[in-house]
Amino acid sequence: MKQARRCQRILILSLLSVSVFAPIVLVSNRLKNLTSTGGPEFIEDLSSIKYRTDDLKLNAFEQEVGEGLKEPTSVVYRDGDLNNIVSYSSSNENPKSEESRNVRGRDSLLETNVAGTNYEGKEENRQNQQNSSSSASVGKEQSNRTTVRHDQNINSQSRRATDEKVKEMKDQVVRAKAYLNFAPPSSNSHLVKELKLRIKEVERALGEATKDSDLSRSALQKMRSMEASLSKASHIYTDCSAMATKLRAMTYNAEEQVQAQKNQATYLVQLAARTTPKGLHCLSMRLTAEYFALQPEERELINQQKLRDRDLYHYAVFSDNVLACQVVVSSAVSNSMEPEKIVFHVVTDSLNFPAISMWFLLNPPGKATIQIQSMDSFEWLFTKYGSTLKNQNSHDPRYTNALNHLRFYLPDVFPMLNKIVLLDHDVVVQRDLTGLWSIDMKGKVNGAVQTCQEGESSFRRMDTFINFSDPMVAKRFDVKACTWAFGMNLVDLREWRRRNLTVLYHKYLQLGDKRQLWKAGSLPLGWVTFYNQTVALDRRWHVLGLGYDSSIERGNIERAAVIHYDGVMKPWLDIGIGKYKGYWKKYVKYNHPFLQQCNIHG
Repeated sequence: MKQARRCQRILILSLLSVSVFAPIVLVSNRLKNLTSTGGPEFIEDLSSIKYRTDDLKLNAFEQEVGEGLKEPTSVVYRDGDLNNIVSYSSSNENPKSEESRNVRGRDSLLETNVAGTNYEGKEENRQNQQNSSSSASVGKEQSNRTTVRHDQNINSQSRRATDEKVKEMKDQVVRAKAYLNFAPPSSNSHLVKELKLRIKEVERALGEATKDSDLSRSALQKMRSMEASLSKASHIYTDCSAMATKLRAMTYNAEEQVQAQKNQATYLVQLAARTTPKGLHCLSMRLTAEYFALQPEERELINQQKLRDRDLYHYAVFSDNVLACQVVVSSAVSNSMEPEKIVFHVVTDSLNFPAISMWFLLNPPGKATIQIQSMDSFEWLFTKYGSTLKNQNSHDPRYTNALNHLRFYLPDVFPMLNKIVLLDHDVVVQRDLTGLWSIDMKGKVNGAVQTCQEGESSFRRMDTFINFSDPMVAKRFDVKACTWAFGMNLVDLREWRRRNLTVLYHKYLQLGDKRQLWKAGSLPLGWVTFYNQTVALDRRWHVLGLGYDSSIERGNIERAAVIHYDGVMKPWLDIGIGKYKGYWKKYVKYNHPFLQQCNIHG
């Protein structure tokens, strides 16, 4: 047995030695023959190869001279040519190296052209060199521009394609759910289990990803697994028409859900806009309690003798919001060049009169004068117009509130004044407004910023709130007439009284009660009452939209004399647009004890 194993080992070792040494012997013989007999011929072959290569180069140059030098053609890609872009980038991995080869070839060609024109003389030779070099530089610039354009197209296409995988995975989930709907409700087959598992995997892999770079490698693997499962399902459920019907039903259902969510969001925003925040309610209650704790003689504001001085600058604010009134008055006084000439007339209702009065008793507006009035003290208002004001076809208190319509009684509210500036309580004054009093009114009653410029968020047409299908409306008003905004209005009270516009306002108000001529609110009534009685102010006096438009440019806001938070997203509400709140908050006295006690913080 040992002898057989020994013989076997000897045989294996001999075979290994033959397999190792035989190739060495064969290679050494080949090398010996090559060095002994083929040395000179090998060297001669190398020289001939080099010579032939030079001939090829020269021939190539001659051929280019014959065909002429052509500039590289620029390529413009369409949005859908992504595959062409990819193939182009893969075949030209280094565009700069390709460009450098083209430039070197053109330089060699220029040298050949110059050498071939020696018979023309040295002067002409230099001229040819200059022309050729200039054409080469032009060609180089155009080539650079073409390369840059190629790179820009590649970059733009790659940016557009960054979310393709994410969209594909979302589509896979939709398709998988559609296939599951074809299975019977009690089905527990292997394919149903597989599709449910794939849906969970893909949704988990997607997570919050919005672009392909957010996806992991495992996510792409899950996508491939899902595609395989969908391929199986497509072989089982081959009815394309049933699939299309199911997808349409799913789309319709999704659209219904989205619309329901939008309606609910709109309702909640409107509800929040009508609700008084807890902090403001607390502030009003504390101020009211403090006001009634005062003696009657302690409730008098100072400088009341200036209220009828027509040489001063008079401003009117109609409001039931303590904090909003404080911001309007504080911003106007702090930005005025002559605050001692400012007189503010704040008109409110009987419920908020004590709170607003107490606030300005505790926080007088510096050198300016302020008057607080309750509209309940206007006996003429309710005896002559009370029933008309209450008949407003709207459930929104912002429209039915008599304070909102009190602007049409300015000549009666301020019988001793000739001119006044009306400010809404949701504005912030950022510049000195003295220049308003020097504006030529051109015999008009109302001065306002126009809102008839298309493309802007404040754009309004006359038929936005006015029913031009009514013959009376279509006859009296032009649907293309320029509209304007309430919020900061310069009012000539003498011209108003002369034209008796308050009576005209009541006429239109009663017509609107009989038939639907305009939507509820004071804006459409203002358009018809001051029709052809409004002079346009410079747009920098009044910037609108901070209560509904989040795209207003910062430069326009900061250049404006008055910024207006018109809309439902007021700056004192949680739903206010955050980036605009700072312009309003800097005039709020958050360090005041009452604000701190009511948890009103900046």
